[in-house]
Amino acid sequence: MKSLTILGATGSIGRSALDIVRQFPDRFAVHALTAHRNIALLAQQIETFQPALDVVADAAGADALKARLPDGHPVTVLHGSDGYVAAAGDARADLVVAAMVGAAGLLPALAAIDAGIPVALANKETLVMAGELVMARVRAKQIPLLPIDSEHSAIHQCLAGERPQDVATLLLTGSGGPFRQRSAATFAAITVDEALAHPNWAMGPKITIDSATMMNKGLEIIEARWLFDIPLDHIQVVVHPQSIVHSMVAFVDGAVKAQLGVPDMRGAIAYALTGNRRLPLDMPVPDFPALGALEFYAPDPIRFPCLGLAMNAARLGMTYPAVLNAANEAAVAAFLEGRIDFIRIPQVIETVLDRHQPVNPDTVDRIVDADRWARDKARRILHDETGRH
Repeated sequence: MKSLTILGATGSIGRSALDIVRQFPDRFAVHALTAHRNIALLAQQIETFQPALDVVADAAGADALKARLPDGHPVTVLHGSDGYVAAAGDARADLVVAAMVGAAGLLPALAAIDAGIPVALANKETLVMAGELVMARVRAKQIPLLPIDSEHSAIHQCLAGERPQDVATLLLTGSGGPFRQRSAATFAAITVDEALAHPNWAMGPKITIDSATMMNKGLEIIEARWLFDIPLDHIQVVVHPQSIVHSMVAFVDGAVKAQLGVPDMRGAIAYALTGNRRLPLDMPVPDFPALGALEFYAPDPIRFPCLGLAMNAARLGMTYPAVLNAANEAAVAAFLEGRIDFIRIPQVIETVLDRHQPVNPDTVDRIVDADRWARDKARRILHDETGRH
């Protein structure tokens, strides 16, 4: 029986992970759950999975959660960043599922690693912001860091049994989102609802917008660089509209291995939860005759400038990737709130990057300071444009 802490239990990854726990109660138990502000759903999850520890964003949320639980319920409820870190570093868990959204997931992921707990990583921002530092701690603790992102799980599976020196290129696939064929001249008119209508995947709002801008592919390149210890010029993005090929690895002899499946995150999650074993998930095999053909295209830099911004930040290194991520989070939030147009997302990010004075990201404090600076700079830019914080 493997005991799990799930950071971000009410998000799409967290809910899917709990679906697997529900399906295999003889294999998994839940030690701790964390959420942001979805108190109602977290209370339901507590009732179902009976964790010992739960964490929410603030004291008001903690009070609201306690009010929903039966009198005398044995769960401990914490709140705030200290609570997330405490839950992640609680060694009573055998595995931490790091599925919090955005930069908020960095410190809890580090707490789990520092406690020597294996981590199943869905929070790509952890490696985008602090890849070198995180991987050094993973090596020092000699623990597995298991990818949950479908692309990185696919690469991880393709690399199984292969020699590192035989790897030529990692091929990250992406659907191209809802605007792959839309005229770039009309991007200013894109609505929030249109951007949230992903053609293949059901995800949370932030990552869905990242898919629409293709920033998610840029962040995944940075994540792959650290996770698999591969130079940036050996990582390539391929647009694959059907989302059946989850990613590929090309080898020095010209052979290419691909991992395929229906677009459902449960496969990648289960593979991480089990430590690289396969569970009978009752998921369908792709209907290849019905598909007819699998298509692949190069990404369009005109429609998707965020991909280029991410690649430039990755090449520059230092604290640029942390600033890229923070500026993107601020700009995406402003778009979701209706304060800026879709086309302003990459423009805001580029302005923040241009104004950044980088430092060596060799400590957590320096990375957090860069993140804070970028958010403040993005907010100032957005306030000057809209008059709203």
